[in-house]
Amino acid sequence: MIQPRVSPATYRKITIGALALLALIIVSGGAVRLTGSGLGCSDWPACENDQLVAPLETHAMIEFINRLITGLVSAIVIAAVLGSHWRVPRRADLVWLSWGLVAGVLAQIVLGGLVVLYELPPALVIGHFLLSMVLLWNAVVLLWRASDDYQHQGESRARPHWVGNAVVVLTSVVIVTGTIVTGAGPHGGDDDAERIDVAVRDVAQIHGSTVVALLVVLAGLVWWLWHRRAPDRIQKWGRTVLGVALAQGLIGYVQYFTGVPVLLVGAHIAGAALLWIVTVFFWLNVRGPLVEAKADVAPAVSA
Repeated sequence: MIQPRVSPATYRKITIGALALLALIIVSGGAVRLTGSGLGCSDWPACENDQLVAPLETHAMIEFINRLITGLVSAIVIAAVLGSHWRVPRRADLVWLSWGLVAGVLAQIVLGGLVVLYELPPALVIGHFLLSMVLLWNAVVLLWRASDDYQHQGESRARPHWVGNAVVVLTSVVIVTGTIVTGAGPHGGDDDAERIDVAVRDVAQIHGSTVVALLVVLAGLVWWLWHRRAPDRIQKWGRTVLGVALAQGLIGYVQYFTGVPVLLVGAHIAGAALLWIVTVFFWLNVRGPLVEAKADVAPAVSA
């Protein structure tokens, strides 16, 4: 039997698709919560009892569409795994990273089922979102390692690794505090959903402070990278992270002072995913390849 052969260019397109769909599922999951459709399908994996397809009712259909997107995510992840094994030349790092996506998606399916079965407790909803961020991290690393940038970059002792680490830590704090604000806020996914018993104003002020700290640090780092004449690619990603963080901060403040309208909250969720993606790309470009990419089998096929 002839084994399929996947070119590096084709495999990179698969990894782009995986990253795009993993970001989309975060947005669609946000739509479920913001429309109060978290219990639109009260069972798992079927929608209602033994009924797999949702009835023609708004909340049920919104939740059902989100589950269909989960199916698409599962399909592209399977494609990423098969592609990593069929890619010529085959690389062990891509194989392991693709299987990491499988583990993450399976964990998300289980956690998503628990969120529904236990009727949207904030701790599980927050865990579901943060696990999505971990999956995005995995997908970005897989895409970057499958790209020409990874294979053509050389290791540099002058790379300021601490810069990337600092941005990742601060962005992580911003995202985590943001989930707590959401867990205490009005959009719980259902009118009867449990909320975190803290004052929204207090946690929003903490979250806002972490955003300001991130923006100050990013502005300083962008200037520092320019002053140190860091590689253009690193400067570009630094400016990109700063730009996305500024936009995200602006959306956050406007939504807070306008009573957290659904559309702005949805934009804020999408912005959080985008901020995390560009942060990880910045971190990767600052670090450069940890090791040289090693092929398991010989030469690549053409695209």
